[in-house]
Amino acid sequence: MTSLIDRRSFLSTLAVGATTLAVHPRAAFAAPAASTLKPITGSWFEFQHHATVEGVDWNPALMRFTAADWQAKIEEMAEAGIEYLVLMATAVYYRSFYESKIYPKWQLGCADPLEAVLAAADRCHIKFFIGAGFYGDWMSETVIVDPVAEKQRLQSLGELAARYGHHESFHGWYWPDEAYIHPYFSPEFLHYANTLSAEARRLKPKAPIMIAPYGTNMAAGDDDYVRQLDALDVDIVAYQDEVGVRKSKTNETPIFFERLRKAHDRAQKAKLWADMEIFQFEGPTYNAALVPAPFSRVRQQIEAISPFVDRILVYQYLGMMNKPSSKVFAGNAQSAQLYTDYQNWKKAVFSL
Repeated sequence: MTSLIDRRSFLSTLAVGATTLAVHPRAAFAAPAASTLKPITGSWFEFQHHATVEGVDWNPALMRFTAADWQAKIEEMAEAGIEYLVLMATAVYYRSFYESKIYPKWQLGCADPLEAVLAAADRCHIKFFIGAGFYGDWMSETVIVDPVAEKQRLQSLGELAARYGHHESFHGWYWPDEAYIHPYFSPEFLHYANTLSAEARRLKPKAPIMIAPYGTNMAAGDDDYVRQLDALDVDIVAYQDEVGVRKSKTNETPIFFERLRKAHDRAQKAKLWADMEIFQFEGPTYNAALVPAPFSRVRQQIEAISPFVDRILVYQYLGMMNKPSSKVFAGNAQSAQLYTDYQNWKKAVFSL
């Protein structure tokens, strides 16, 4: 999900996006054949949503979750078809979600929520990507070049690998300070990602590494962009579709993802996944609660990007989806409806 600091670039992004559409007109998007559709197989994950106003409907519930509650939630996600979870943050607001020498710990209903979810994921065969954030001021545009934050990020990798690396579900790493593609990755982001990746590969050589950039509608996809993909030491790029943050529409995203598909096929390095936004804002963008989008829109999002991506992950199951009978409900009543509508659609499409 695009962070709050994107507000300053929002208008310029829309302007460039409009120019892109003028060059690549597509009046309407035809739904792909059922054989090309992909189900949702992953989600972002968090112990507390970093923007309080956005997470008002589920943060209080997550704050109270016990170890047993977290385990039940992981089981619910596995039953829903989730195979991958991407832990957004191991710390935020100068407090950590595990026992760390970097920051004092969050006081939650569960003493060690990371242990609880990884233990449950071991049993459910879910694979976690563990995030190296947020260290320093997560809202700062310069945090990726802050030497103190960089040292803390690298320190966190060692702590996390030592404390939780024995879990089979500790599958990979995620660099959560998101890149803004405008229309290329910045040199600062390349340094940030590759510095973390070098340490991560030393600690867990076989663990894949993921990033999830925004500015998807602006990505160049040209020779220079392919060269940047070659230079990035990551295994998966999960691009935000940016429908939830109102930067893209479902009839536009096929243009952006088709362009990226061609670039990734040329680079033949990082896999192309989707970070599909299944939320909508209850009010102004970035200044209101996040609530589940209607499945009519989510279905269009899936249809739009399925032909071009290797996997569809969503932002995010927590808060946006709940099994109606869940005893660990986190979110508003609409989340049960989105869960039900999606599961009914998936059963109809993939049981053929």
